[in-house]
Amino acid sequence: MPESDPRATGARIKEIRRAAGMSQSDLAVAMERSESWVSQVERGVQPVERLSVLQTLADALGVSVRDVRPDAGTPAEEAPEAQQPVSNDLDALRVALTGHPALGSLFDEPSGGATASVHELRVQVEEVWDLAHASKHAALSERLSSLLPSIEATVRHAPASDRLELHELRARAYQVAAAAFVRQDEADAAWIAADRALQAAELAGKPLEVVASLFRMAHAFIRQQRTEQAEHAASSAVSVLDPRAESPNCPPEELSLLGAMNLVLAVINAREGRRAETHQHIGRAREIAARLGEDRNDFDTEFGPTNVELHAVATAVDLGDAGLALDVATGVDASGLSSERQSRFLLDVARAHAQRRHVGEAVAALLEAERLASEQVHSHHSARTVVHDLVQLSGNRIPKPLAELAERMAIS
Repeated sequence: MPESDPRATGARIKEIRRAAGMSQSDLAVAMERSESWVSQVERGVQPVERLSVLQTLADALGVSVRDVRPDAGTPAEEAPEAQQPVSNDLDALRVALTGHPALGSLFDEPSGGATASVHELRVQVEEVWDLAHASKHAALSERLSSLLPSIEATVRHAPASDRLELHELRARAYQVAAAAFVRQDEADAAWIAADRALQAAELAGKPLEVVASLFRMAHAFIRQQRTEQAEHAASSAVSVLDPRAESPNCPPEELSLLGAMNLVLAVINAREGRRAETHQHIGRAREIAARLGEDRNDFDTEFGPTNVELHAVATAVDLGDAGLALDVATGVDASGLSSERQSRFLLDVARAHAQRRHVGEAVAALLEAERLASEQVHSHHSARTVVHDLVQLSGNRIPKPLAELAERMAIS
């Protein structure tokens, strides 16, 4: 295996880390990265090509760059483009959020950014959302890093007649960026992306897109454990939408957002241990879903009767009610939802089984979740926590499928 193979580099980093007596969490803190990033590096999913990152990694481990990667003297940029591995790191996307999004455009410079037609951008926005629902983070990161600057440049050069639609597309693109950052444990960047989505939605004259942006912002706050801010974002939307829902002619898209925001509030309350409030918001979401009568995907929330029950399972687990979670789960058919949502549901089922010390059932759910969305399972903080707990619970008799899963996730 060549020295530049990311799997060989990842295995070497894992060996050095263990020899130094560091956990993945310790290394992540030392590098100011997420634990999921460290895991991806050690599994070879996330190549480390930039010398600056290699140096930071070596410094954190207390070794030289060549100890981490013996061929580091040859910069990755010199390799042919076709040989470059696809990165699952969101660094390029973070850079796309940095500073003014299209500064050159303000000076009418040709280098202000590559422009595209409204139709082309609409197709690309739909495609990146498809990648998000499929939990294909590597491909999403690559596509979105170029799509955002293109939209920003286009909206500044487009005729006035196209700008409202372009601002709407800009809002949707930033929303998917926010969703990606949350799933990759980079909630600070998710907050920035959601805020830009909110501004673009208002410029587009689309109040419901503003609410959808608040939905993404609330999830960013949840991931940052900023409960008060998450609750404020969700509650502000509910307070406006709730009275409007009393009308029999309330549009289904509006009902979907109201239901989705109630699910956000259910998650917040469950994590705060507020049982009554959690069940209240789940109940309200069920009412709205029943009124809709079908699973929908308005504003890419996948709100509907099935998603409500998925949240009922997740919040029951958060509250420690594993029995209730498993009872609800038995009546759920999530096959009509995206692979991301199906995988997350199975992860919550695994968490419930782990709470009841059902190792075999938990591992089976995790393996099915991995089959549906491996990137999500390998990097999601909840998945990593439950696998670690199952390994600890198994003691010296770790089932082979669990041991192999832990190895694929680089969990020591």
